[in-house]
Amino acid sequence: MKKNVVSAACALMLLGAPSASAQQMVSADEAREIARETFVYAYPLILSEITFRVGKNVEAPIGTSAPLNQFGHMRAFPDPSFTIVVRPNADTLYSSLGYDVTKEPLVISVPAAGDRYYLLPFLDFWSDVFTVPGTRTTGNEAQTFAITGPNWKGKLPAGVKQYRSPTGMGLLIGRAQTNGKADYAAVRMFQDGIKAAPLSAYGKPYTPPKGKVDPKQDMSAPPDQIDRMDASRFFSMFAELMKTNPPHANDNPILDRMKRIGIEPGKSFKLTSAPKEVQDALNSAPTVALPQIKEAWRKAGVLANGWRTNMTAIGTYGTDYLHRAGVAYGGYGANAIEDALYPTAFADANGQPFSSDRRYVLHFAKDQIPPVRGFWSLTMYDERQLFTANAIDRYAIGDRDKLAFNADGSLDLYIQRESPGKEKESNWLPAPESGSFTMNLRLYWPKAEVLNGSWAPPPVKRVN
Repeated sequence: MKKNVVSAACALMLLGAPSASAQQMVSADEAREIARETFVYAYPLILSEITFRVGKNVEAPIGTSAPLNQFGHMRAFPDPSFTIVVRPNADTLYSSLGYDVTKEPLVISVPAAGDRYYLLPFLDFWSDVFTVPGTRTTGNEAQTFAITGPNWKGKLPAGVKQYRSPTGMGLLIGRAQTNGKADYAAVRMFQDGIKAAPLSAYGKPYTPPKGKVDPKQDMSAPPDQIDRMDASRFFSMFAELMKTNPPHANDNPILDRMKRIGIEPGKSFKLTSAPKEVQDALNSAPTVALPQIKEAWRKAGVLANGWRTNMTAIGTYGTDYLHRAGVAYGGYGANAIEDALYPTAFADANGQPFSSDRRYVLHFAKDQIPPVRGFWSLTMYDERQLFTANAIDRYAIGDRDKLAFNADGSLDLYIQRESPGKEKESNWLPAPESGSFTMNLRLYWPKAEVLNGSWAPPPVKRVN
């Protein structure tokens, strides 16, 4: 009798079904560990889905929200009233697209960009950047390419390049260099020239369909939605999403681990059908994994001269699932380091947090000016991580501003609440009226000395 039971279990496993016996062979401790690992692994996929739903829940494009397979464009920089996303950008205007290529490819045409720096990073549903058409990679000439599904087979029209998405769905978060408000009209013209159409409509007159608005869709911040999600919904959604968004080729070890608690790509999963030990493990996973994900984001990168810079596990992640989840939580859509780096300063050269009632100077020696092929800037954030009103309506300063260099070629940026004086205002980044603040350097298309760590931002010094 014993022999028959073992044979039946082996037969089920040979057929690819996770048997109850196989699941029960996992101890309670190991089940909890696998459940935690699975939650971390799944987090970006769930976040992508929620971001996808929120972004396309409009009838027609408005801002960066747009119906499926259509572009949405930000037309102006955020101002102090903008609170949707923390640490906003005052250097580029965004273009976004949520795509679904499970049925057919999506063909995208991009106009010539002249001398404007731009990048179009496409993220698969696991949040990995798999291609980045734009100035650095493909140049600034007009181009047409198609995003195809992972299993699509067919022929594209002449002159249309193929980029195969590892997943059936994904997102684009594009950026176009914008040299102040006076540049808005030119950037908007470039944005309007970017077109998307399904392959079946390519080369024909095409009017994108209206989107369908779901009034029941939760429109709150996607990470907050996951924070409120119970384990049953989280893991069942994860299993469904893997049906059209397959794991990466190097994910086999974690997939083998997941199978031991009954979760497999291509198969539905119902938590209440799992053994009790597995149910308990999965139910406890969010309370253990979420703090680890958030901590991974807070501690990402290396600290040098008071600046924290993340140069590993960002944009593309391999099997570093914890850092992938951390970046998804705190910086979804982050670029690969070859396209952009974002050193962040929280404290001055003495390790003291920045305070708006003090004055600071950021001094770049002539050979310390940020080495980039794109552009660089320094952006100010208040204690809410948002822009704050100031007398000259300036939230960032950088190489596209009319900076005054010192006689020896060095550069001083003045960081303080009040004006440093008319003769220095060209180099003034206003601090908030009150409270603490932090700053980001943005380095687009950084040079090799940034990427290999031989260059680091100088410390921000307090002026006595």
